[in-house]
Amino acid sequence: MSDNNWTKTRNPAFNRENALHMDRIAKTAFRPIYPVIARNAMDATGVRHGRCLDLGAGPGMLAMAVAQAVPGMPVTAFDFSDDSLEIARENIRQAGLEKQITTTAGDVHGMPFENAEFDLIVSRGSMFFWDDLKGAFAEILRVLAPGGGTYIGGGFGSLKLRQHVIEEMAKIDPSWDCYAKKKTDDNGLTRFEKMFSELSCDSHRIINDDTGFWIVLSKREN
Repeated sequence: MSDNNWTKTRNPAFNRENALHMDRIAKTAFRPIYPVIARNAMDATGVRHGRCLDLGAGPGMLAMAVAQAVPGMPVTAFDFSDDSLEIARENIRQAGLEKQITTTAGDVHGMPFENAEFDLIVSRGSMFFWDDLKGAFAEILRVLAPGGGTYIGGGFGSLKLRQHVIEEMAKIDPSWDCYAKKKTDDNGLTRFEKMFSELSCDSHRIINDDTGFWIVLSKREN
């Protein structure tokens, strides 16, 4: 797969310094994207009820945006990094959302959740770091409830916001690797189509436009 294909996964080192850096940019350059992505997720899936899972939640901004968009919806912020979740818990506390959002640490390839536990599963940016996409999506389908949907991928919600983030990040960190500048080639799209066929997914749709690259999966209701 071409290096310009931003669906290519990678395995960066991650530590507290990285977690703090992500928290800083989430509160500055990235701040306006989360409410838009939360709305886009609900529009794409049609899900505005039940329980939500945010995979690779980092400092918790998307989890909080979902919670604020649907008051009363229980949200689980899930991440492999204890440092990120410590930061997320403080952000959630400061936002007054600790009764609505819980945090859980673990691996997306083997999540500590019951079958069909979540109605809406969201994730921004995490997918590109997963070791085994097929294994991770098998787990996602396991914990997705019938009638539920996913909005998983990367992007900034709109073309205007993408340009805003790119411009702001150029000031903050000129070496930043922006996935949104890259493209998803036909091989990348075919890779996902083949994978979802092998997983016997009930329904899937790939969005690849100004909002970003997003995978919308759904399960038929029993």
